Amino acid sequence: MTPLRLVFMGTPDFAVPSLRALADAGHEVVCVYSQPPRPAGRGQQVQKSPVHRFAEERGIPVRTPKSLRNAEAQAEFAELRADAAVVAAYGLILPQPILDAPRLGCLNVHGSLLPRWRGAAPIQRSILAGDAETGITIMQMDIGLDTGAMLLKDAVPITAETTASSLHDALADMGARMIVEALDGLAAGRLTAEPQPEEGVTYAAKLTREDGRLDWTRDAAYVERQVRALTPWPGCWFDAPTPAGGVERIKVLKAEPAPDACKATPGTLLDDLLTVACADGAVRLTLVQRPGKAPVDGAALLRGFTLPVGTRLGDAACSAGN
Repeated sequence: MTPLRLVFMGTPDFAVPSLRALADAGHEVVCVYSQPPRPAGRGQQVQKSPVHRFAEERGIPVRTPKSLRNAEAQAEFAELRADAAVVAAYGLILPQPILDAPRLGCLNVHGSLLPRWRGAAPIQRSILAGDAETGITIMQMDIGLDTGAMLLKDAVPITAETTASSLHDALADMGARMIVEALDGLAAGRLTAEPQPEEGVTYAAKLTREDGRLDWTRDAAYVERQVRALTPWPGCWFDAPTPAGGVERIKVLKAEPAPDACKATPGTLLDDLLTVACADGAVRLTLVQRPGKAPVDGAALLRGFTLPVGTRLGDAACSAGN
């Protein structure tokens, strides 16, 4: 392996294994780019990103520009004289002068099997869609949205137990291994980038909190996937009526299909185990959380919260939104 002079560009936990792998492989990471520190957590204290913190632990200089579109930022980047830049969930668009600056270009560690799930939330969207597999694509970046030619791909299955958290960690580790392999192959001339096919393109739109509203008008399999795909972010929830005539938002952390449940109008509470009817089938909400309370199983929630069997959960809100 020939050590390369690298710039690393990344922000969240997903990117840390790739940065660690490149440093441990003996490459010279001359600078890390990450999103600026931002308020986070309950106290809204300003915090550095996971990549920022890791880079500082390794003694790597960190830059946190708000944009790379101005000439000054582009000149500073070019002055690093990088052989390649590695990008993993960075969060800023790279303009053409940035893409052109490194000798071997800019390589992206992307969490899907391109061209499926280009965009911001490929891990969650793959589970939500019921895909049988996903994976990592190491891509040579161009000016488009995840449209660049592909250097390496590898797949992992999505099972009935796969969650966004477990898939995130598996893909982060896979990406770390693959980016080292891709850089070695590219530098040695063993790898040739392959254009993405025209067919099969899908877009993984950015997630919002509203995506977490459980949609009882879908089939039970979809609702169960919602919970696996959207926990911990943006989190899944439904609105339950209170005795005082208001609503309380209940967070759902785990759910499972309930094939033995009777058929009823979507959103109907079917039993004292917190089983809810969907358009086709039903789901049992096995781990839930009231605001300010600890998570409990569905039966425990119903022992402390008045919800008679037959209650429609989130009915008015769901009807308004669909």
